[in-house]
Amino acid sequence: MPISNEPKIIAGNANKRLANAVARRMSMHRGMNVDLVDARVERFNDGEIFVEVFENVRGEDVYILQPTSRPANDNLMELLIIADALRRSSASRITAVIPYFGYARQDRRTKSRTPISAKLVANMLTEAGVSRIVTMDLHAAQIQGFFDIPVDNLYAAPLFALDIMENFRDGLEDITVVSPDVGGVARARELATRIGAPLSIVDKRREKAGEVAEMTVIGDVQDQICIIVDDMCDTAGTLCKAAEVLLEAGAREVHAYTSHGVLSGPAVERVTNSKLKSLVITDSIEPTQAVLNTPNIRVVPTAPLFAQAILNTWNGTSISSLIDTKTLGPIYEGLYGQH
Repeated sequence: MPISNEPKIIAGNANKRLANAVARRMSMHRGMNVDLVDARVERFNDGEIFVEVFENVRGEDVYILQPTSRPANDNLMELLIIADALRRSSASRITAVIPYFGYARQDRRTKSRTPISAKLVANMLTEAGVSRIVTMDLHAAQIQGFFDIPVDNLYAAPLFALDIMENFRDGLEDITVVSPDVGGVARARELATRIGAPLSIVDKRREKAGEVAEMTVIGDVQDQICIIVDDMCDTAGTLCKAAEVLLEAGAREVHAYTSHGVLSGPAVERVTNSKLKSLVITDSIEPTQAVLNTPNIRVVPTAPLFAQAILNTWNGTSISSLIDTKTLGPIYEGLYGQH
């Protein structure tokens, strides 16, 4: 059993802003100050990562908060080395809280002689001493099966539902939820069910990776407020093209909700100049200043969600309760549900 009466949180460098927000939120819940574990995560001159933990963690329940976002390899190595440091310091249980799970797109062999990198990452995390994973909106849900340890996959859909019901409360009857491809229909249907909206699909055909050749709208979007929902936005090419196609099909306006704002390369510029009225992302990946300065990109916080998930894991209570919008409402009190 853990020695202290409180969970301990340690953060890598990938998203310190979110880690501090989670600690503040947990302080509110606990009625006492919850600080990040005092540690240093630094690099030698040749780029090697070095970790030193300055607090006693023997017998403790420790949570590492570290998305494996860009630079993916550096942030993944930080996570692995922190886990190894904690394991060798006799931590009782090590939980990796990975808001954005990198390498999730490599979840199967698409061609001969290609790797399944998501499985490799799962093996490395387990071998490093991680005993539990908490993440959000895995690109492929079957990645949970790559682990022989418990994996709690949280969902942004209930959070998005709260945001939509707050920001579109005067026009909910005109909303149509749109999946940007056939593979994302289940995700879009879940959000559509939560807000009681119809569902449409943008069928896309790719000639090569990262390049969309043709798009067709399946469903009636005439005079509708279309909300595209996806798990990630990388270069934003699909989203921006889908917005144009939906407007050509008669949509009144187009918004997008994506769980992970990867936003690499020309993404921010594309979104700025696109037909999208707004792009809503979470802070699972720390947004750059360019993202924060873009008027049609809005960031919703995940700290209340992850803070509660950590507390529920530590207390041994249900994580699945956080999938319910009714449960999240009080957690996000003050941000949503004022009306």
